[in-house]
Amino acid sequence: MICFARLAPPVMALLLAGAQPAWAQTPEAPEPCAERSADGRAYLVCSARPRSDIRLFFANPDGEPFGTFTAVRDALAANGETLVFAMNAGMYNPDYSPAGLYVEQGRQIKPANQRAGAGNFHLKPNGVFWINRERDAGVTETGRYLASRIQPVFATQSGPLLVNEGKLHPRIHPDGTSRKIRNGVGACADGVTQFAISNEPVTFHEFALFFRDELKCRNALFLDGSISSIYAPGAKRHDRWRPMGPIVGLVKGK
Repeated sequence: MICFARLAPPVMALLLAGAQPAWAQTPEAPEPCAERSADGRAYLVCSARPRSDIRLFFANPDGEPFGTFTAVRDALAANGETLVFAMNAGMYNPDYSPAGLYVEQGRQIKPANQRAGAGNFHLKPNGVFWINRERDAGVTETGRYLASRIQPVFATQSGPLLVNEGKLHPRIHPDGTSRKIRNGVGACADGVTQFAISNEPVTFHEFALFFRDELKCRNALFLDGSISSIYAPGAKRHDRWRPMGPIVGLVKGK
């Protein structure tokens, strides 16, 4: 019960008028996804603040890959939770299983893949995006990750590592000509995790510079190209190009 006699006149006037003073209001969280541009290229960027509920999703309780943002969204909704935004979370095999290390809810589904090979995944150094029990999130070079004491609740391996301790991948050059729709994740300034997808074909160099110089990410990981997709209802975006393997998303609780 509020004792009006103890309230300052302006506050009492607000309450009597049916309004709430600023300290009594709970502002909505800002929209996490927004259009950004750099060097004439357009991107959609979704930000997760420190200790956010970021999760990875691969298969439902029956072992069937989710494959789509809709399936993940509906599974969360059945539990009273909301999928705030999501994107594909790394490269996968023809059966949609992860191409490299994958940990979900503390259980390792697949071990790290350190083999040599062709393709972007094997363009060393590659890296791991991880979230621990304290909800700290990071991007770490694969060898360093395996030598660390990180105990992930969620982790996904992909490659190449776009930015490694502030430096671009040594094989990413300004004169690269391959242009594709690309998506990735970065561990950035002030502990913010940034997820980005290009709205138009970009080179690896342009994408890596965007993470390092525009988003201020000391470490950033390429997740995929060509099949890159995002679910961002606040930005009126829901890509449905094709079935996917692992999916990463920000979840809002009950």
